[in-house]
Amino acid sequence: MHYRLSVLLLSMFVLMFPIHFARANTLAPFTSDGCSVFPDGTFEQGELWLGCCQKHDFDYWKGGTFDERLASDKALRVCVAKVGQPQIALLMLAGVRVGGTPYLPTQFRWGYGWPYPRDYGALTADELKQVELLSTNTLIRTISQK
Repeated sequence: MHYRLSVLLLSMFVLMFPIHFARANTLAPFTSDGCSVFPDGTFEQGELWLGCCQKHDFDYWKGGTFDERLASDKALRVCVAKVGQPQIALLMLAGVRVGGTPYLPTQFRWGYGWPYPRDYGALTADELKQVELLSTNTLIRTISQK
């Protein structure tokens, strides 16, 4: 009885394994929620660092290597500091370093444009083409809405 159950479970795993990886290579269209669970700016300037967060969201949407995530997080810190908020920049850096891990099923995780779960890793040539295509479509939509 245990043998049959083991064979059944192993068979199901073998059949589902390729399906997961086939699905995991399809990038969803880019979306940004601004600064996620953080304000987009100050009370006086409500969208002061929103542009910094949107660029950061683009990096997080496409994902990539651990070093690319670290560079994106540091770029967010620099961007927010440049708009005059160095203390907020450090707070935001701490938040994204802790909350942006690809291992949590959040809407703002590293690589959120790809189906969960997705680990750190360089994008393949096919994945880079998807990023380029969807980036172009996003730019065209943004321009046409203005």
